[in-house]
Amino acid sequence: MSYMNSILFTTFILSLLLTGDSQDFTKRIPRKTLGLKKEKLSHLHFYFHDIVSGRNPTAVRVASAAMTNTSSTFFGLVQVMDDPLTVGPELSSKQVGRAQGIYSSASINDLGLLMVLNYVFTEGKYNGSTLSILGRNAALSTVREMPVVGGSGLFRFARGYAQAKTYFFDPKTGDAVVEYNVYVFHY
Repeated sequence: MSYMNSILFTTFILSLLLTGDSQDFTKRIPRKTLGLKKEKLSHLHFYFHDIVSGRNPTAVRVASAAMTNTSSTFFGLVQVMDDPLTVGPELSSKQVGRAQGIYSSASINDLGLLMVLNYVFTEGKYNGSTLSILGRNAALSTVREMPVVGGSGLFRFARGYAQAKTYFFDPKTGDAVVEYNVYVFHY
């Protein structure tokens, strides 16, 4: 049996060598082939307006658990958002993009949100480009840090982090304005 396995293995290896077929599914590509130049670090600063109240909310509940409304952390809540990103903290300041995605209360013991979103830029140099965020937002911490896991357009191959700091929160309505400082490496 062992002799037969050796013959089969040897035959397989020889067939690969003789036919020139490769089992590789990857190859190295020079950066220039994709138009990639020197990597740079950019700092973006904007305000995120999460409006859950009123006639025109920008974030809406799409799911919740039976215990969500009695949980001190809103555990099980899932919201979908399309929040404006502005230059200043006022909603009337210049809009530079949208934060589109989902956040969910994913912690039983504290207000820990799972953030899955794209910053979709609609103005200036980065118009049409996106940054993707995926991480934990400890909403009651003074400053929260979440990873930038990718991007598109001018942010292809992006990596970095976003720092969030609550600028304004209305406990009656749940509406919030969050200041973001985003540091991202990209080409």
